[in-house]
Amino acid sequence: MPHAFDEMSSADGSVRPAYETLQRWLASVPQDVLDHRRKEAEFIFRRIGITFAVYGEQNSQERLIPFDMVPRIITKDEWATLSKGLEQRVKALNMYIRDVYTKREVLKAGVVPENLVYQNPAFRPEMNGQRVPHDLYVHIAGIDIVRTDPDTFYVLEDNARTPSGVSYMLENREIMLRLFPELFSMHKVAPVDKYGDDLLATLRSLAPHGGHEPNVAILTPGIYNSAYYEHSFLADKLGVDLVEGRDLFVKDDVVYMRTTEGPKRVDVIYRRLDDDFLDPLMFRRDSQLGVPGLMSAYRAGNVTLTNAVGTGVADDKAVYSYMPDIIRFYLGEEPLLPNVPTWRCREPDHLKYVLEHLPELVVKEVHGSGGYGMLVGPASDKTQIEKFRAKLVADPANFIAQPTLALSTCPTMVEKGVAPRHVDLRPFILSGSDKVRIVPGGLTRVAMKEGSLVVNSSQGGGTKDTWVLDA
Repeated sequence: MPHAFDEMSSADGSVRPAYETLQRWLASVPQDVLDHRRKEAEFIFRRIGITFAVYGEQNSQERLIPFDMVPRIITKDEWATLSKGLEQRVKALNMYIRDVYTKREVLKAGVVPENLVYQNPAFRPEMNGQRVPHDLYVHIAGIDIVRTDPDTFYVLEDNARTPSGVSYMLENREIMLRLFPELFSMHKVAPVDKYGDDLLATLRSLAPHGGHEPNVAILTPGIYNSAYYEHSFLADKLGVDLVEGRDLFVKDDVVYMRTTEGPKRVDVIYRRLDDDFLDPLMFRRDSQLGVPGLMSAYRAGNVTLTNAVGTGVADDKAVYSYMPDIIRFYLGEEPLLPNVPTWRCREPDHLKYVLEHLPELVVKEVHGSGGYGMLVGPASDKTQIEKFRAKLVADPANFIAQPTLALSTCPTMVEKGVAPRHVDLRPFILSGSDKVRIVPGGLTRVAMKEGSLVVNSSQGGGTKDTWVLDA
């Protein structure tokens, strides 16, 4: 595997300017002090209940996502490049989804194959011809970014359905401010605490009707959902109601919330519920989580669902591979953030190459997530590779392949002190009817195991605070 770019240290051992103050601080703080503060951070996370569960695990228990105390630092200029590219990408995503459900010019032009849309399990024919408020579909996007050298950031994945993790971004900053105020005083760090205000302003801007202050609610599947902490955290942060399906009802194509003071109209629903479960009258009849008639109110234009129904048609890994062409088609611009080179195993010549180079590649399921259903060739033995080869041959359309990128590393607190570990970054992009809002930074995920490239929390990955320097 190629040598990884170290975000703190240059090849000659010198420290990059953005990290100089942090490096001096790390060298000056005794290890026992850092160990004590790490335990203190874990205690705080446990006390306030920041846990998650892994679906499918036998006797699954709530667990903490490991928190790393060493911040990841991004310069102001680097962030300027990233934010422009993120805004461009989300704009194209919104235009693509709108087109797929209306004129389908992108299909007629042959930019994206028709079967990639019509055979996509996330494609919702119920949305054909359906106008959505303000022609926006992806109001909250999480775009996963990886870095390979001082100047190159790649988009690894587009999350256009219900991207999670923003609560960790905000809580990580709170913990760092509490435990390391002296380190903050040495840096000029762009704040992230206005995310709640930005999110609420975005949601209110998306209300379908004017004339009254929009009522916003967050729809959760309930306390047994693995991301329930985040749902309740955001409701508290925004000062809006956290509701389950049973708390809502539809009358005359208008959504209401049951309250002790009588029905209260709901204009915008930030739903953390998959399409399938939203409305048992439209989708899964056995859903106990949704709201009967919700889609009728949606189609009547009386409520905004965030994100829109059917956005999953844009965020699988096969569609991802066409994003550079999608950006060119709709915006007439070159992508500011490149894709990772991708082989689509659905195409015979791509499949042939992948099968011949399996030990060198990362192979992923098109609809996979959480680090599951993938092969990291250089880290796999012959038996694992041959088992995966059989899967590929049996169902090639279900997979894409990419080169094994040497994800950048950041200094990370491990048992023996500070050591480099691989990271990625998930910034959150908010698209309202008035403007696009992006808080500086995002959620940095870190592979806590030495040599591992898998940063997902379900696979043992952790998180760290992301500092965008404001000067």
